Amino acid sequence: MADRRRVLETSDGTHPHFGPVEWGLLAVTSITWGSSYLWIALGLESFAPGLIAWLRLALGAGALALITREHVAIDRRDWGVISLIAVVGNAGPALAFAVAEQTLESSVVGMLTAAVPLATLAVAILLGNRSLRPIHAVGMFLGLIGVVILSVDNVIGAKTGVSGIVYTLLAVFGYALTANVIGPVVERYGAIAVILRAQLIAVLLMTPSGWLALSDSTFSWRSFVAVAILGVLGTGMARSVQAALVARAGAPRASVVGYLVPVVAAILGVAFLSETMSAAELGGLAIITVGAFLGTRKVRPANP
Repeated sequence: MADRRRVLETSDGTHPHFGPVEWGLLAVTSITWGSSYLWIALGLESFAPGLIAWLRLALGAGALALITREHVAIDRRDWGVISLIAVVGNAGPALAFAVAEQTLESSVVGMLTAAVPLATLAVAILLGNRSLRPIHAVGMFLGLIGVVILSVDNVIGAKTGVSGIVYTLLAVFGYALTANVIGPVVERYGAIAVILRAQLIAVLLMTPSGWLALSDSTFSWRSFVAVAILGVLGTGMARSVQAALVARAGAPRASVVGYLVPVVAAILGVAFLSETMSAAELGGLAIITVGAFLGTRKVRPANP
């Protein structure tokens, strides 16, 4: 039997069927993360990237600490994977996205982040996942095509920079790896317990960067409120919900949230900002919907 405590242990999820609970968890994360890049952009108006990263992690961890009352003892053999999650799934992306949006517009960052589902699928295969079916890969590719169609009008002519692209892709890989290793520890200890500890470690790691960033930052309520929303909802609550979804559905199927985030952003733009959508963008939405449906189909039994 495989060692239950190896750092790169993965899980196919506890629920082969993607049912109403899984769709509900997916909707929560999609709606919450659909506005994340906007909050980062507003935060950058006054705060340096290092401070944004530290604040969102600290506020996220603080929010989780307030809602949990039960002490969960973590086996010392599981601290390795929790530390990995802290670095590549929390501290790293928090800083990478803030730095990236200095040279990239949020629309470009959003489209690049849509590579998370495919990256998650690739990492799952490399780590030995055998429960996926060809239809899942088809769904992932369709979702990516739909995101490109939906985003292309906003991306053409947008501000771009090589360093920003590199930072974003590093964050994408971090999310993909995290999604594949977080499931087993969440199954053992619960989503909030794991994410809280990972974010506390990330806060400690980012404290020097946050301290140094103070000299390059000024205070404004607009930026602070934006980062507070980003931290409490996007970094604390939504990360926990996503971790619970990964434990239930497995990393590749849970990662389709990466395709639904731009859909939510587009819908919010139409509903609240009087934006319009072209026929091509509506087509992109339809393709994403089909891709998400195929990408969340039932997996093969782990031990047929």
